[in-house]
Amino acid sequence: MTIPPEFGSQHEQFAVERRGLYVIQHTDAEYLGLIEDHLEGRSIGFTYMRPHTAGGRLPATVKFTDGVVLLGGGPWGSAGARNLPTLEEEVQLVRDCMLRGAPVLGIGLGAQVLAMASGGSVRPAPLRFKMGVARRTRDDALNGYLPETFPIATYMRDAFEAPPHAEVLAIDEDGAAAVFQVADNCFGFAAHPGLKGAMIEDLIMEFDESPDGMGEELAMLRQNQAGIEDALVPIMTGVVQKAGWMGEVASGTL
Repeated sequence: MTIPPEFGSQHEQFAVERRGLYVIQHTDAEYLGLIEDHLEGRSIGFTYMRPHTAGGRLPATVKFTDGVVLLGGGPWGSAGARNLPTLEEEVQLVRDCMLRGAPVLGIGLGAQVLAMASGGSVRPAPLRFKMGVARRTRDDALNGYLPETFPIATYMRDAFEAPPHAEVLAIDEDGAAAVFQVADNCFGFAAHPGLKGAMIEDLIMEFDESPDGMGEELAMLRQNQAGIEDALVPIMTGVVQKAGWMGEVASGTL
């Protein structure tokens, strides 16, 4: 293909690379789940980091420019009973990301970390697994893509209080924040929006502690799996837009 001469005089050619997110895992069982397909379909790269298999340390040289996702923690919490070993480091990491304007997506325990890093708080609560329904609090949540109601499956120890300046985008059946936003591009989800039933089964096998009533809640999760998958489509559209993950990154001239 011949490039017209005027193209070079009016435009700069760029080498294009994919955006790359870092995903912090706190257990072997829990990963992005259904979210992976939504990122890959948009050419958004992601790399898992597993501090629980690396001596309990986060890499010191990684730059979280495009954003970070903090996943749930199984039986780990943040309010004292069984604290995540890297809790302090991750709170500081999220603060640093927010200062630089990098997007943050916190899920489960990750939402607790985001709340702590942004001026919210956490309180003790038993390890629990509960199927429920979240309800949107404002029509423009996630650029209008957050469903009015959607199923949620919460597997978490302890609980968070979003900071006073946060926007609570959805609440659960008890009125607690199910989804909240701080800054323009940081989001906390109490429940994993891309959860797969097999992840819960693997959590049970991975740890010696699990919530009561697992059989009944797992059955309810299986009944609601299709609803979770359907709700994730608009949720990820909104998250990707608000986080600024749309499009490609120009890394330099060719």
